Amino acid sequence: MKILIVLTSHSELGNTGEKTGFWIEEFAAPYYVFKDAGAEVTLASTKGGLPPIDPKSDAPENQTEATKRFKEDKALQELLANTKTVDEVSAESFDAIFYPGGHGPLWDLFESPGSIKLIEDFWAAKKPVAAVCHAPAVLLNAKDEAGEPLVKGKRVAGFTNSEEEAVGLTEVVPYLLEDELKNKGGNYSKAADWASYVVQDGRLITGQNPASSEEAAHKLLALLQQ
Repeated sequence: MKILIVLTSHSELGNTGEKTGFWIEEFAAPYYVFKDAGAEVTLASTKGGLPPIDPKSDAPENQTEATKRFKEDKALQELLANTKTVDEVSAESFDAIFYPGGHGPLWDLFESPGSIKLIEDFWAAKKPVAAVCHAPAVLLNAKDEAGEPLVKGKRVAGFTNSEEEAVGLTEVVPYLLEDELKNKGGNYSKAADWASYVVQDGRLITGQNPASSEEAAHKLLALLQQ
């Protein structure tokens, strides 16, 4: 099993002067699910090199077993420091693609031509596509083989409007993910704020928030092991 994980390279949280990036738990939890199952994992990002970490995801209250393991994993730190760009990887080399969230993807991966091409190529090749929390934003500009929005008519999840309000960023983000997934024709659903919630529609797997990242990874693994 060869899995491609794609991370954001965007570090500015709108005009707040604060930093964003990827959310550690949403990367670390799936990474270890995949690695512990024997998968070969490759890391890519919009611009390559070391992707920015959302500093809030490193706060004491957001630590999990996976984030603690991540901090002590020198080999993974080295991998992370040397991600490939989205233009340097291709769908034919992998069995599935996974996008961790954090607010960063709302800005860069959302409109990255390289990322959109990857998603469309994975989809055309009938390979699984998975994204959690804010990362379902990467699907918004992707099209299916018929030229329709990839999420149109499909069951999807993603960070909710109420969760965005709870973190005080409704007026900071460029758009609300819940609204945009619906606008693209996605059959959006959600659970209670911060609860683990993952939706699978065929080869498309989407999760609502950080707590959903491990479950999303297990669903992707199950799909690959069928």
